[in-house]
Amino acid sequence: MNPDIESPEYDDASDPEVENFDGDQLELAERLSLRRVAGMSTELQDITEVEYRQLQLERVVLVSVWTNGSQVDAENAMAELKLLAETAGSEVLEGVVQRRHRPDPATFIGRGKVDELRSVVIATGADTVICDGELEPAQLRNLEDRVKVKVIDRTALILDIFAQHAKSAEGQAQVELAQLQYLRQRLRGWGGNLSRQAGGRAAGGAGIGGRGPGETKIETDRRRIRTRISVLRRRLREMDEVRGTKRQERLRHQIPSVAIVGYTNAGKSSLLNRLTGAGVLVEDALFATLDPTTRRTESADGRYYTLTDTVGFVRHLPHDLVEAFRSTLEESALADLLVHVVDGSDPNPEGQVSAVREVLAQIGAGQIAEQLVINKIDNASADALTMLRTRFPDAMFISARTGEGIEELVRRIEERLPRPEVEVRALVPYERGDLINKIHQFGEFLTQEHTGSGTRVVARVNANLAGELAPYAE
Repeated sequence: MNPDIESPEYDDASDPEVENFDGDQLELAERLSLRRVAGMSTELQDITEVEYRQLQLERVVLVSVWTNGSQVDAENAMAELKLLAETAGSEVLEGVVQRRHRPDPATFIGRGKVDELRSVVIATGADTVICDGELEPAQLRNLEDRVKVKVIDRTALILDIFAQHAKSAEGQAQVELAQLQYLRQRLRGWGGNLSRQAGGRAAGGAGIGGRGPGETKIETDRRRIRTRISVLRRRLREMDEVRGTKRQERLRHQIPSVAIVGYTNAGKSSLLNRLTGAGVLVEDALFATLDPTTRRTESADGRYYTLTDTVGFVRHLPHDLVEAFRSTLEESALADLLVHVVDGSDPNPEGQVSAVREVLAQIGAGQIAEQLVINKIDNASADALTMLRTRFPDAMFISARTGEGIEELVRRIEERLPRPEVEVRALVPYERGDLINKIHQFGEFLTQEHTGSGTRVVARVNANLAGELAPYAE
């Protein structure tokens, strides 16, 4: 039989009982093409009501522009971006880095590289591109138009993580405020939806009821965003008044305050739990703590002081976040001592220190006394610890997980607490035991003697308490 003539009786492909070794007979172009599955994408959707852009990250490609520093710095920055993306709930498929003197003003990575990025997106089946930097609105729009998938920047990524982790009413309001401030400059009309005024075919397309100056959809959304921002700011001011009342009570008694600051996931909450038993959530994740926790503890000599676990910092922390969380970050700016926690097992601990000090300077806490603490020494290499001891000779080396070095750290903190400034000598009657208790809580005994007429004390106290003791001065 001529093999070129196909006979039905020999067409085994149509017989379900016969195994087909030839597979599906597809054209070469079909075999080489990458087909997308409908309904699996998280690309931008045309929506009618926009308050803020909610991210739904799934399969992502990371993009970074390496402008300065060494190759190790660039790799560390990309590794941190990968951790941020995974914390937001996405699967990282690929990461690309471009070496440039500065980011391209139009497309961030340069016109030629955009096509290569598009090829990577198609090859991996990614639906989101995350850029390691804060994109201008034009850069964001140009990249999305050419890459054909959702593009977000580092700022939007961090805002999304904060939105997932905020639990308290204040934290949620702060995150929403930061998101709205970020979005206000980046609203765009997807498919022309937000830029039209009204439908219809009459008089310039306005139609009945749509003639006149009108207001475009994008203008409406910007107005609604401005209104919502005003509401959130008013609500945060009210919440800050409550926080300020508690803060003023501590200041009135001049209770020393210690703020635990540091890079995200450096172990601040673990340290607070180790020192006070606060039971704060501890999670091996970035920005697990957004709501500050304050606990009162007692020094070895009986003085009270407060310890506050604060929001973690990160390299290039978005300005909108710093502004929105300013009331929370004031806990650091008003502290008497900053316990600066650094992850000793991190590939770039010095970069952590620089990033945290940069943010502290932004919030006015750059001049506050600081005690550097290198944490996670149980997970750090000997060479790394040797380098850190050389670089930071005054630092304390601890492990909040195992408890190593904690006792020495507590002694160092208590040594650096501010001392009451007024020395008093008084014979306090026994019926004024409340004054003796206040000296225990807010002052420092130098000598104490019980006599027949009362307790003779020599102590250092704050000015308010010195005034209460004045009637019994000797």
